[in-house]
Amino acid sequence: MRAVGNIMVRVRPASVGGVLSPFSVLFVVVLGTALGWKAYQLYRAPQDRPLLAVTLCLACAAAAFPLGLPAGARLVDSIFEFGVSELGQNVLLLATVYWLMCFYLFSATDLEQGRRRAKWEAVPLAAVVVAITVATFATPVELRWSSFGEADMQVTGAATFYLLAGLYLVYAIATALHWTWRHARATRPPLSVGLRLAGAGMAGMVLAGSVRAGFVVIRWSGGSIPSWLNATASLLLSLAIPLFVIGISYPSVATRIAALRVWRQHRTRYRQLHPLWMELHQVYPEHLLGRVPGSAWRDALRLRGVHRRYYRRVIECRDGLVRISPYLAHARETANNGTSLAELLRAALRAHAEGEPVSTKASAVAVPLADDLDADVYELVELSNALRARAG
Repeated sequence: MRAVGNIMVRVRPASVGGVLSPFSVLFVVVLGTALGWKAYQLYRAPQDRPLLAVTLCLACAAAAFPLGLPAGARLVDSIFEFGVSELGQNVLLLATVYWLMCFYLFSATDLEQGRRRAKWEAVPLAAVVVAITVATFATPVELRWSSFGEADMQVTGAATFYLLAGLYLVYAIATALHWTWRHARATRPPLSVGLRLAGAGMAGMVLAGSVRAGFVVIRWSGGSIPSWLNATASLLLSLAIPLFVIGISYPSVATRIAALRVWRQHRTRYRQLHPLWMELHQVYPEHLLGRVPGSAWRDALRLRGVHRRYYRRVIECRDGLVRISPYLAHARETANNGTSLAELLRAALRAHAEGEPVSTKASAVAVPLADDLDADVYELVELSNALRARAG
């Protein structure tokens, strides 16, 4: 991406032949995925103001990205005139940080107060947008700028453009940083970890942005900036921006990893319960719980589809054991000491098939040591594995 106001570093996303660099490709994929996911969530919850703010923040960032590419900038400037792409990119990035700030306003306050504050915060945004637009078009085309590094800051329009845009970015990010630290202290991992990482990234951006605002003033007054100082500010931004991205991504990634672990566990146990379920299903097919209508392929691809089938199988197995328990009690009375539960279940199933008369009173089977679902499933899996071993 090219210079972002006066707060981003100059990064060339296009490599030889106009092909995007791996970093740019990764950025596009991550940003596009995040925007698509948030847009889908917003479609399902259109009244969610914080979600709306996040979605618009990502949308503005996504719209700004192609304007930072050389090809995108050339295309826009050829349609309009030179400097319009830089103006458009900066306006979109100002909107990006505005909506980032609004996310915290909507999250930390009640709905009405958040709306009022967001409206007031739109006033300085609009003022800066108008000012940098005037600065751009009031400057002759031959004196206009294409990036922060290449701009002649002694041209008043260029200095005004980058100073105002940069100061607003610093203000908005600093405001978001304030709310980020407040939320980080009040939350627990993984959210608190992500907020602290994002906060550290925003702190770096605020510091670097403030320094570069000073650079604008120095260059406008005729001074020069040592190359090592420019490099230091650029390095700080190079570290701060990825840290911010990692921070805002961390909670979702950590939650997804935890969800995938549970999904894998449920999928494994679902398969492990198959021998027990099959034996009981053949005897009591009426225990098969009704399936949720819908696409089988879509259900298989969604994480909660596995969870639904897993819980259904656990319930069906436990219901079947309750029904067969009178036969199990009868088999236990006639069996030798030390007979395994799997062998007793086989005997009970045979007795049921032969129609032997037994008591109708149910009894406890495969009682878990703890009073929770995991302990109950553990006993069912042990019984199912024993049935599998005997069948093998």
